[in-house]
Amino acid sequence: MKITVAGLEFEPFIASDEIQKRVRVIGEQLNVDYKHTVPVIVGVLNGSFIFIADLIKHVTIPCEVTFTKLASYYGGLSSSKKIRDDIDLSVDIEGRDVILIEDIVESGNTLHYLLDKLSVRKPASIAVCSLLLKPAALGSTKIPELKYVGFEIANDYVIGYGLDYQELGRNLKEIYRKV
Repeated sequence: MKITVAGLEFEPFIASDEIQKRVRVIGEQLNVDYKHTVPVIVGVLNGSFIFIADLIKHVTIPCEVTFTKLASYYGGLSSSKKIRDDIDLSVDIEGRDVILIEDIVESGNTLHYLLDKLSVRKPASIAVCSLLLKPAALGSTKIPELKYVGFEIANDYVIGYGLDYQELGRNLKEIYRKV
C-alpha cells in the first residue's frame, strides 16, 4: 500500500520481517567477530536509532553503546554535502574496537568525515555496520571499514525504520521508497 509523507508518495520496499532477519544475522556476526573484545558500538543519530535498538538485542557479547549525531540532509531529498556535527562521543575510544552503526551509506561523505574524526582518537579498530548501502551513489569511493551491510539498494530515496523525509516517516516498521 502506497503512503504519502510530506506531500511525497512512497511504496513498500523492504518488509519488516526481512529487516528483522538481516538484523539478527548481523548481530550474530558481530558476536563472532568481537567475541574476544568489548567493542564500543556507536550509533549515528538520528537515522540509526531503530536499527541500533533492534541490533543490540542480538549482540550477546559485552559491549558499550554510545551515540554521535551528524546531519547533512536538512529536510531535502539530497545531501547538502555540508556536515553538521551536533553531538560528539562521550566515551574514550583509544585502544578500543569501535563499531559505527549507520542507517544508510550513500556518497560516503558523512562517513568519511566521521572516520577521520574518530581515527585521530587512536581506536584499535573501526568497523562500519550500515543497514542500507547505495553502491551507485557511492561510486568509486572506497570505504574499507564498511564490513557489515544489511541490504544493498538502488539509488532510490527511502524512508522508514529510522530514515526520514523532513523528519517524518522514521516510525514506520518497514522501509518505503519514493515513487
